[in-house]
Amino acid sequence: MDLPPITEEVLNQPPPFGDVNLATLDTPLMESAAAAGHGEAIAAFGAAWGSAARLELGRLANANPPLLHTHDAQGRRRDQVEFHPAYHTLMGESVAAGLHCSGWDVAGRADLVRRAAHLYLVTQAEAGHVCPLTMTHAAPAALAASPQLLRDWLPRIRSRRYDGRFLPFWEKAGVTIGMGMTEKQGGSDVRANITRAIPTGGDEYEITGHKWFFSAPMSDAFLVLAQAPAGLTCLLMPRFRPDGAVNGLRLMRLKDKLGNRSNASGEVEFERAFAWRVGEEGRGVRTILRMVQLTRLDCAVSSAGLMRLALTLALHHARHRSAFQRRLVDQPAMAMVLADLALEAEAATALALRLAASFEDEAANGGPRDGEAARARLLTPAVKFALCKTAPAFVFEAMEALGGNGYVEEGMMPRLYREAPVNAIWEGAGNMLALDLLRGAARDPHAVHTLLAELKADAVGLPGVPAFSDALERLIAGGAAPEAHARRAAQDLSILAAAAALARTAPPEVAEAYAATRLARPRGGYGTNAVEDACDLLLARAGAA
Repeated sequence: MDLPPITEEVLNQPPPFGDVNLATLDTPLMESAAAAGHGEAIAAFGAAWGSAARLELGRLANANPPLLHTHDAQGRRRDQVEFHPAYHTLMGESVAAGLHCSGWDVAGRADLVRRAAHLYLVTQAEAGHVCPLTMTHAAPAALAASPQLLRDWLPRIRSRRYDGRFLPFWEKAGVTIGMGMTEKQGGSDVRANITRAIPTGGDEYEITGHKWFFSAPMSDAFLVLAQAPAGLTCLLMPRFRPDGAVNGLRLMRLKDKLGNRSNASGEVEFERAFAWRVGEEGRGVRTILRMVQLTRLDCAVSSAGLMRLALTLALHHARHRSAFQRRLVDQPAMAMVLADLALEAEAATALALRLAASFEDEAANGGPRDGEAARARLLTPAVKFALCKTAPAFVFEAMEALGGNGYVEEGMMPRLYREAPVNAIWEGAGNMLALDLLRGAARDPHAVHTLLAELKADAVGLPGVPAFSDALERLIAGGAAPEAHARRAAQDLSILAAAAALARTAPPEVAEAYAATRLARPRGGYGTNAVEDACDLLLARAGAA
């Protein structure tokens, strides 16, 4: 029996993913960007971050995670983290684009919709290096509690030149700012912190203690919480003391994390480390929460970006792979799964960018609009809760669409799958976010009523909206919801807000499909929801590489 010759020819496999425009593939993103006047700029940005070279930098940065050097060859403390060159290149590109500062280029916070679209695209190429950029972008919100510190640091934060050298901040072309709140015994309960801040004169302190998670440990300064004489206080701790000596930050080790491998997260001990007080003693939580609101927004946006790339990879595979004489995307069962995923991703994109617009309007032109300020305040924990919890299961379903190819490390999907959970844990895990929503609702019942009325008006006419919104108002109006129902309140508020966002930006068929399968009835597993009437439209809007 003659056997066919062994060949290196590869049949029925998709081409390598790369040299694609991550923005123009994504009709929902482009429509939102065009409505905000950013369409052309977002398209150019999507081409740069979808290039094969940029995607390869993301692979290299994760395949070569950072290394900690605690001492030099002679035994002197170094406490430096070494990154692969790919990481520095990615940082340089993102800093040049202003991902770390573009909300602060003018007085107040502005242009946050365009920045959110940039973050959404950058996350798809490489999510880990976004961590220091997110914290740097949010830091001025906390520093505003100490105007002199803000004046000293904001010009360096606004710089579009990345400078990864280990030097005092005043010698550098640009700076990044990290964060340290969590301690071994406290976790989310920062009021259990035991690190001490001793006043040494004016707004200067010496800090002794530890942080169990210390984010982006090669940053130029860190916002930390410590117990001062009047209680828990926010402080800014530079890597170098004002006299030029290295500050008393002792990096003990780097965390060996599930994902987020390109980014360093450390454990640190402080030995009489120098710091400046930010805001009033005893009001540290209130001060740092100004920053946390912005980082929570970024968590939601980047989760939407991870979902979008997972969908793109699944579509790329399904449009090029055949089984049983038909392309996978033309198989009815697979088409329903992909369309359901596309619907979820489109809702996530619309919801995240609408929330970013609330932050932008809050501070534009000299002051907040009451409705937008309340929207940002109340929706942020709910949207962060929902999108960050949706992303891991979403990425898993997209991975399954690739079969075995989705489960091997040569592809991008395993990295996305490991990356997705971090946003749900960072800056407040699910219970904390849901309880924050309830606390906000209890403080301002009128704002809750107004927000729900606005969402209901935006989504008017969609299936299930009246009954769903009425039940939600009964649940949280007046701040009466019991803690046991906190997660339900956060989940339902985000679903209603997503339907309202889609009603503003998406074709009616898309908004109706979402409401019919998420509001009128509980969502089932992907591929089990009745999206067949909008299937072709959803797949066309999702695009394919």
